Order: sequence, then C-alpha cells, then structure tokens
Amino acid sequence: MKKTVLIIIMLLSVKSVQSQNASVENSVSGIQVGLLGLWYHNEIKLTNLIALRAEIGLDAGLYGSSINDIDGFLLAPVLRLEPRWYYNLNKRERKSKRIDGNTGNFFSLNISYHPDIFTISEEDNINLISDISFIPTWGIRRSIGEHFNFETGIGIGYIRYLENPSFFDNDRNDVGVNLHLRIGYRF
Repeated sequence: MKKTVLIIIMLLSVKSVQSQNASVENSVSGIQVGLLGLWYHNEIKLTNLIALRAEIGLDAGLYGSSINDIDGFLLAPVLRLEPRWYYNLNKRERKSKRIDGNTGNFFSLNISYHPDIFTISEEDNINLISDISFIPTWGIRRSIGEHFNFETGIGIGYIRYLENPSFFDNDRNDVGVNLHLRIGYRF
C-alpha cells in the first residue's frame, strides 16, 4: 500500500512539474493577411510566457472627403512593437492542446506608429496623418496544420496624432481601437 501511494505521489509531482514547463518559442516569424492589411512579424522570447513581437506591414483604411468629392481605399505603412503575455500556455499543455508557434490566448500592449512615408491608393496626393497609438489588447492565436495559423484580437486605448491638421481643432489625442482578424503562415 505504501509503495502504491508513493508511486502515485511521484507521478502526480512529475505531471505538475511538466505542466510548469510550457513556454513560448525562442523565435517565431511569419506573414499574416487580414481584411485590413498585410504584415510580416517576428516574436522573440523574453520569458517563458512573454514574447516581444515586432511587426512591419501595410494597414488598410478607407478615406473620404465631401469637399473634394473623393473616397477610396488606401494602404499605409505601419511599424508595431507589442509585448505579449501568453497567459494560458500551462493550461493548454495540461489539456494536451497545441502551444507550438505561440498558440494560445494573450494580453498585449500594441504600440503602433504610422509614418507619413507613402500611401498606396487610387487617388494621387493622399497624405496620411502620422500617429502613434498605445492599445491594450486581448487576443488568441490558433495553429492550423504545421505552418498556418489564425489570430484575432480586440482592444481600446490611446492614439496621438503627430501632426496638427486644421480639422482636429488643435486636439491631437483620440481613442484608438485595435480590432483584427488575420490568417498567417509561419516560417
């Protein structure tokens, strides 16, 4: 009886030790496409549950002007830095769910910068108002097969316009929203 209890205790302690070893990957790179753009990203491991995501891409947007009677679709460059805390990796591993490619739920601080370098649009001379935003975000990433994944997230935060166009009445601060749905390929 003592041997049986000792073996059960040892097995339970080994399982609990294994469940604490879940970790983000050292480096994850890939491309993602969504309804609102195209991005290349790389995530680097900072701790077992925290990764730093760097991203460069093209954010999509709609524009319109009743004064000039123009409207359309544009793509503008974005640089993004995003620390992510993957908070449920241990739980996913205990339930024998995938955690490869940093598959899991996360909280992040999405820091985005839109420079006014260029825009891709049907209209000529469309300028972007440069901005920087800080948006706390909740999201999930799930793997599909070996290389594909999908990701969604939602957040609300702060945006600061770096230029002062006349229609802002000198107020450069605003509410920023991060709502994304992406499908990606992991290298």
